[in-house]
Amino acid sequence: MCDINLFRNVIAFTNRNLSKRPYLEQIEKICSCHPKALVLREKDLPEKEYCMLAESVIKICKQYKVNCIIHNYIDTALKMNCNRIHLPLHMLEKYHMYLKEFETIGTSVHSMQEAQKAEKMGVSYIVAGHIYTTDCKKGIPPRGLLFLEQICKNTALPVYGIGGIQLNKIQIEQVMRCGAKGVCIMSEIMKM
Repeated sequence: MCDINLFRNVIAFTNRNLSKRPYLEQIEKICSCHPKALVLREKDLPEKEYCMLAESVIKICKQYKVNCIIHNYIDTALKMNCNRIHLPLHMLEKYHMYLKEFETIGTSVHSMQEAQKAEKMGVSYIVAGHIYTTDCKKGIPPRGLLFLEQICKNTALPVYGIGGIQLNKIQIEQVMRCGAKGVCIMSEIMKM
């Protein structure tokens, strides 16, 4: 059972390698909790395979009225008529001429300078992190809540914290007290 009030502030990031059940079943379980959005982040897949997967994931997201955000693959997003994209900052620069095709554009930042650059490039939201210790960034110290608070204070963009964030009310509230619009969660969501 999901706490809908908790999930409304969550952007779910996928990683099929962490899933405890068949992948599309896991996507359906996540979408049934009605997160704010789902970022299809399968970085290790070649675009052709990613595109085939995206078709199925987008259908599930539509069924549950969850916004699906394509990660990295602009051509796939355009082909699937998905007007939401999440790109690394360097890809935003490379593909700036295509960005007008998208209603929602997100990027991840790891410094104030990157946040300011993203804002100038016209993104819709930024993901800032990593906030807490996480297996995804083994050996790299977390940037912490003060980092997140500084990002939030110095940008007009909606900011979402990422990195080591658990699916619990106390931690999500800690992140949001920094000024974040919400949180991004991958590991715990893929294992629930």
